Amino acid sequence: MRTESRPRCPDLVIAALARRQHGVVARRDLLQRGITSRQIKLRLRNGRLHEIHRGVYLVGHVVITEHGRDMAALLACGAGATLSHRSAASLWQLLPYPASARACVTLPPGRSVARPGIEIHRAAIPGSDLRRRARMPLTSPPRTVLDLAAELDLGDLERLVAEANYRRLAGDAELREQLERNPGKRGTTAVRKVLDLVGGPRRTRSHAERQMLNLLRRAGVAGYETNARIHGFEVDLLWRERSFAVEIDGYRAHSGRLAFERDRLKMATLKARGLEVMPITPRQLRDDPEGVVARLRTALELAA
Repeated sequence: MRTESRPRCPDLVIAALARRQHGVVARRDLLQRGITSRQIKLRLRNGRLHEIHRGVYLVGHVVITEHGRDMAALLACGAGATLSHRSAASLWQLLPYPASARACVTLPPGRSVARPGIEIHRAAIPGSDLRRRARMPLTSPPRTVLDLAAELDLGDLERLVAEANYRRLAGDAELREQLERNPGKRGTTAVRKVLDLVGGPRRTRSHAERQMLNLLRRAGVAGYETNARIHGFEVDLLWRERSFAVEIDGYRAHSGRLAFERDRLKMATLKARGLEVMPITPRQLRDDPEGVVARLRTALELAA
């Protein structure tokens, strides 16, 4: 492979490349820019480069960033590599992804690449499902949802679909179009189930909210929004036309002085604006679900 003439200051060349790639560089790219194998070895020895994957280095740092981890995985996997699954969902801010987790990359069929520490998938991804974010290729939000559908339970998948819809990244029509284009792909049945839920997929932020949502569906209670904003605050469940809300209050969330004061201010403000708020605890949901539904029905009738 031909290389450019040797640069006067290798560190400047390495730093310039690293700035464009979230702090990581590939050996092949350094060689193309005139950095010699000896210069690379010297910098690995003195700690100016740190090998993450074979032939991929972190420049001048000890701790790699999330974007750096993803970029390193792409460089390690080579041409045609695309961030997908949980890595793509994290970049779209649809799912949190722990720093210790492996980067997820999809390669075209036929590529036989194996890299420790990288979760590799193989699939032909059409151009319509490819995007760029943070200067890296990744799957589109609808394709990302479909890829993850085979890995998540229905509750987590509903949260993912609802979050994608809330952020206007993947709506019902876009997801159904994705299903039509991939009829035999794993996860299509699960996505269809979530889209066909009564009232559609709903955003929830805790196990207790998920329990409440399931309870309302079994009881046939409708007409509510989840995690809705009103009068400058967010409430867990809102019947907007009835000026009625439900807050699922766990002890831990309100056990500190600041949390207690913040909660009292919220309740007082909402009440002053004419919104009736019914508190429900996780213990009530667990031990007395029928009582929760009965009290809720009574309160909704009064609110009407």
